[in-house]
Amino acid sequence: MRFLVFRIGTMLCLLLWCGAGVRAQSPASPPLPLIPYPASVQTGRGTFILSAETRLVIPKKGLFAREADQLQQLMARALGQPLRTAKKGNTQVLVLQQATDLTKPEAYRLQITPERVVLSAQDPAGMFRAIQTLRQLLPVEAEQGGLAQMSLPAVTLEDAPRFSWRGLHLDVSRHFFGVEYVYKLLDLMALYKFNKLHLHLTDDQGWRIEIKQYPKLTEEGAWRTFNNQDSVVMERAKENPDFEIDPQHIVKRDGKVMYGGFYTQDQMRQIIDYAAARHIEIIPEIDMPGHMMAAIQAYPFLTCTESAGWGKTFSVPICPCDERVLTFAENVYREIIDLFPSSYIHLGADEVEKTTWAQSAACQALMQREQLESVEELQSYFVHHMQRFFHANGKKLIGWDEVLEGGIDSSATIMYWRSWVKDAPLKAAQNGNPIIMTPVGTLYFDYAPDQNSLDKVYHMPVVPADFTAQQATQVLGAQANLWTEYVPSEARADFMYMPRMTALAENVWTNRDLFTSYEQRLVAHYPRLARLGVHYRVPDLTGFTESNVFTEAATLTVHKPLDNLTLHYTTDGSRPDRNSPTLTGPLRITRSDTIKVAATTPEGLIGETYTIRYRKETFAEPVAVAAPQPGLQVSYFPAYFRNTKGFADSTATQVTTAPQLEVPALVTAPSFGLKFRGYLEVPATGIYSFFFTCDDGGVLRIADRVVVDNDGQHGPVEKSGQVALKKGRHPFAVDFLEAGGGYTLKLEVQPEGQAPQPVPASWFSH
Repeated sequence: MRFLVFRIGTMLCLLLWCGAGVRAQSPASPPLPLIPYPASVQTGRGTFILSAETRLVIPKKGLFAREADQLQQLMARALGQPLRTAKKGNTQVLVLQQATDLTKPEAYRLQITPERVVLSAQDPAGMFRAIQTLRQLLPVEAEQGGLAQMSLPAVTLEDAPRFSWRGLHLDVSRHFFGVEYVYKLLDLMALYKFNKLHLHLTDDQGWRIEIKQYPKLTEEGAWRTFNNQDSVVMERAKENPDFEIDPQHIVKRDGKVMYGGFYTQDQMRQIIDYAAARHIEIIPEIDMPGHMMAAIQAYPFLTCTESAGWGKTFSVPICPCDERVLTFAENVYREIIDLFPSSYIHLGADEVEKTTWAQSAACQALMQREQLESVEELQSYFVHHMQRFFHANGKKLIGWDEVLEGGIDSSATIMYWRSWVKDAPLKAAQNGNPIIMTPVGTLYFDYAPDQNSLDKVYHMPVVPADFTAQQATQVLGAQANLWTEYVPSEARADFMYMPRMTALAENVWTNRDLFTSYEQRLVAHYPRLARLGVHYRVPDLTGFTESNVFTEAATLTVHKPLDNLTLHYTTDGSRPDRNSPTLTGPLRITRSDTIKVAATTPEGLIGETYTIRYRKETFAEPVAVAAPQPGLQVSYFPAYFRNTKGFADSTATQVTTAPQLEVPALVTAPSFGLKFRGYLEVPATGIYSFFFTCDDGGVLRIADRVVVDNDGQHGPVEKSGQVALKKGRHPFAVDFLEAGGGYTLKLEVQPEGQAPQPVPASWFSH
């Protein structure tokens, strides 16, 4: 009897840039443990011994004075004392020097010989990047100190970034994060050479920055009673403590439990200074005209109806037709402009519920006066007004890609996130706008990570494939966003960022595909992250599927990605922890059972909990099919559904065929359901493993048995299952839904000993 392994996977996403890029070979010699990897690496012979006897030589001009201080802090932490300085020296010295031949921004050179270490750059930012590279070459113990000396390999590195925008985003509105966590995030960003932090400071759920002219924005808008998102994470916290709401942000007021917080302007200045010392620019976002409920509840005059509320999808926005509202917006942003030195201001301008505008007599009058034909143009009117205000105050506007819809000035920077609006980047490029890539399907880090996440982030083409060489120059770079509706704690934020942010760091810095090398180098970074107190996501366990079947007996074998992990398991339904039984080898299964497995690190981190189900079943008999036709029958339901049960008894508007499991071209609705029906012909009797990836939800049935249940609304998630099949044709059914925002549907086969490949279309019939 043959046992074949299949991976389900044909990706049908609406990302404009889906496609393969040129991939260079990984270096033949073992790579240095650096992320992102430098542009040029030439290894030498020998090592440099860095100790308290080493002298620091810095330029007289003071050009790198702040960077020298940062280096001394690193040395003091590692060696217990800073290095003594010297005016010059040829041996046992660490030298910072200016190099006018390094003309690219942030470029640096690092030369290590057994006699000396020389860090060269033309500008302070380049010198700071060089110091971070040096830091990664130091032993991980340097992060906590107590070392007498440290060994550095002889090497010459020359390096410069691929893109000027290498960003992360943190939403502090849905759940608040204190000053110390922002410092921690900035330190991590510096280590991996990020240079932009986008702070989403306001939204419906909370206003997080002090505005002195409107004190109620934080007195009232920064606090809330627990909402429906909070209740979700509270429920999840029963199983996973990462979801526990931080008690330091909970207070009692007038007998009520209130949750929230905000940054004073003085605190924000300290954050900005901390970032600037690490050559990171902080970009503030005050989201207007939508997502403003926290402000509207404090100042109801801001809406056309003078009350807060919800429309069909989003909250009621502020009213762009009222001069009082425009004055409010300008006053708020005037304080923001005075506070933040960044040349950019992010207006937001996304997901605006425009129903109250359409119903407002004042808005209708303004539209007639300004010859605006739609509420989309009315939004553009507001955006243009704010853009002129920003320009008058020396700032550049950034907006989410919705700002393109009513027309936008070419000087605005477009942040492209709606991967289902696949022509938006090209429209922005044709309009002359600078572009930052932050696609929802790949770089929204609030989507749960899985075993494919690092590969997807690493290989996401930052420049769309259909851009001309000139249009490619308009792409500033890329950014990962962390929206925090369901990220209530610092531990959970760490988990969602790390290690995915390392894959993005290399994507936007290193102009080569070194993914295999990157995976090797990443292993060396986990101990450093642990010493830095980062609650990173433990790498995935492999070697099993989530839902398994057997006819007589089965063996559970779990492969560890890191040697220092300890596996723990339970069979009573509880979440494994360090006190649970240890799984030291293969586990024989002889009855239907559910086993939960998790890995723990020496530092105490607990990885994902894997629920592995075993079910004893017989081989499904094949069915006879008279005159089968190629492909699958597809029924189309263009409507919004929460799960596949929503269209189970519905009548399809159209029925067509598809050669395999793929979304037909006739599908144009932003939200829809699909039923795929037909037969799957397997070439041999065996137990087949399926890995089903979909966004949003899907259910896979084969031989009238549920093989994988991946239902519900979520990002791209892979789930797996098995079914016992005899050779021949078996009923095949997939129910799939897309709730809006771009879809993914995967169907790949991995024959034993081979790489994953698409299931041959010839296996499908109906």
